[in-house]
Amino acid sequence: MTAKPWVWKSIVAGAVGSVVHLVFMYLKSRTGLLPSFQPYQSLQAALAARVGANVPAIVPWALSFLNGMTVLGFLFARIKRLLPGKSGAAKGVTFGLIGWVFMGLIFFPAIGLGPFAVDVGSGFGPALLSLVMLQAYSIVLGTVYGLLEAANE
Repeated sequence: MTAKPWVWKSIVAGAVGSVVHLVFMYLKSRTGLLPSFQPYQSLQAALAARVGANVPAIVPWALSFLNGMTVLGFLFARIKRLLPGKSGAAKGVTFGLIGWVFMGLIFFPAIGLGPFAVDVGSGFGPALLSLVMLQAYSIVLGTVYGLLEAANE
């Protein structure tokens, strides 16, 4: 029994995109960019409030990586043909914009940051940073997925 080709391609592409995302977030932390915008700490606090116990700091990071590698990678593979553009990178741009809207309107409010993280008090900075971050992830995801598809042709 073997997995369909799109499954392993989406996992590999999602993992590479997630590594880029984690490096981006690491650099954000190391440079002190937008210090009031700490989405991983906010997710950690929201998870702790929901489970009623401390949640180790590695949990939000691991959830982000696994989500980007599997859920978002699978979703991209399944809707790729519906996204505008000819290249994987172009399709990644649209995928990233869709993800940014969902993150800004659903995820950020769910972890207490408000729509597009305006409640952190840094103006439009967190929204812009999350847009750049999601574009980096999605363009890499789309590019790698496209390269893997082309390699199998």
